[in-house]
Amino acid sequence: MYGFEAMTFNIHGGYLEAIVRGHRSGLLTASDYNNLCQCETLDDIKMHLSATEYGPYLQNEPSPLHTITIVEKCTLKLVDEYRHMLTQATEPLSTFLEYCTYGHMIDNVVLIVTGTLHERDVQELLEKCHPLGMFDSIATLAVAQNMRELYRLVLVDTPLAPYFSECITSDDLDDMNIEIMRNTLYKAYLEDFYRFCQKLGGATSEIMSDLLSFEADRRAVNISINSIGTELTREDRRKLYSNFGLLYPYGHEELAVCEDLDQVRGVMEKYPPYQSIFAKLSYGESQLLDKAFYEEEVKRLCLAFEQQFHYAVFFAYIRLREQEIRNLMWISECVAQNQKSRVHDSVVFIF
Repeated sequence: MYGFEAMTFNIHGGYLEAIVRGHRSGLLTASDYNNLCQCETLDDIKMHLSATEYGPYLQNEPSPLHTITIVEKCTLKLVDEYRHMLTQATEPLSTFLEYCTYGHMIDNVVLIVTGTLHERDVQELLEKCHPLGMFDSIATLAVAQNMRELYRLVLVDTPLAPYFSECITSDDLDDMNIEIMRNTLYKAYLEDFYRFCQKLGGATSEIMSDLLSFEADRRAVNISINSIGTELTREDRRKLYSNFGLLYPYGHEELAVCEDLDQVRGVMEKYPPYQSIFAKLSYGESQLLDKAFYEEEVKRLCLAFEQQFHYAVFFAYIRLREQEIRNLMWISECVAQNQKSRVHDSVVFIF
């Protein structure tokens, strides 16, 4: 049905696409970031943000401000916009929007389970969870001792249930098993989301395939780098890679046997879209890799808005807003800790 979306898309999706494009125009620009980077205190940041769409969310916050307050209020704005769009959406857009939050659900599950393992207070952990990834039984995650209990007691009634089939073991939960669980869940989630977008067809399928393939490849690179020097075998590593993307299958075979960062770099430089990312890094330098990937992701997300009559703009907008919140958190932390010389280190400009 590619090419015919224009005939019927606006019947159900036109209003919300207009809404999300309006929200996108409210994202901070390079001049906003330059102003924020000049701020001396968090109150200055609040004053600059008062002229943006974040103004109403921050206006009643008393001084002295804390970074966490700014981040929470900015996240609240994203959550409000998301919930408004979800309540207005009809199928299949409502399912698509729900898929966009499953990643946060996985992160919340891992956060609670890891925190419980280290004997942290459950209430404190719940406050740190991302609001887009909350579900009814999340507080009871703390009682689970292994993966099987985690599934049977809590997750069987959540949207994550189908993704757990690959990680149900009787092994006790420790840091290594939890990290493997996170990556296995993400793999199943990304593959399921990819299949769903393929079924939708048209421009949604085309653009989301590119965005999800990039996400899958980034995760494959991060898994390879983070598992260097651990007891994870090559076979275990390969099982954590998603079964789609530009690196699938031959790049995965090569990444699975890499033993240092320079070998990972050698594999990635064979793929033209990733050459520019690794060209920015010196040999043996991995600290800037995350920023380079974020910059490439932002470029691709912005391109999603160049086409019309597709759902990828909703995914792109949520991701861009999350990147903006990460930028604000970094700037606020640098200002609060008087480290203004490092303020540009992790800011990814969106426009």
